[in-house]
Amino acid sequence: MGPTLLLASASPRRRELLGQLGLPFSVEAADVDERPLPGEPPRAYVTRIALAKAGALAARHPGVLVLAADTTVVRDGEPLGKPTDDAEALRMLASLVGRTHEVLTAVALDGAFLAHHVEETRVHMRAATPGELAWYVATGEPRDKAGAYAIQGRGGFLVDRIEGSYSNVVGLPLAQTVQLLAQAGFALPWRTP
Repeated sequence: MGPTLLLASASPRRRELLGQLGLPFSVEAADVDERPLPGEPPRAYVTRIALAKAGALAARHPGVLVLAADTTVVRDGEPLGKPTDDAEALRMLASLVGRTHEVLTAVALDGAFLAHHVEETRVHMRAATPGELAWYVATGEPRDKAGAYAIQGRGGFLVDRIEGSYSNVVGLPLAQTVQLLAQAGFALPWRTP
């Protein structure tokens, strides 16, 4: 019997994605400062935050394997966080539609095994009218979403196509997460001991 798994996240999307794998895990949010450092590149930023989340809980829970992730939307090399209000959400969306951007998610493990991986997915957004964007913002869905949209929700109507992992855009790249867990020796349900 290997270590128990703790998901360091308050995100219901990450909880749901990890739950799809049929793995036993518990959930606890990690309280870390998620503000980017001045001039910090997006890939370094998501890696630092994911490692900090995993490390914070691993220190409090010895013998537990902690899984953490952090996602950001990157437009023209600049990370877009979560909108602070509807006006900012509308500005973010207007800057993304009709263009291509990247979604980066860092996945980190800490505990008996320390590892991390950054997954990148290119998202091609269709052109959208100001009325479509205003309607979408009014639904409330863009709040608390990196880049102000949820591909798995109503925001999917803005996405023309993606190159890469769909679950990465939602917030947890499942294939890469399974690879990290396998490397850590975590007891995956389909592996024989």
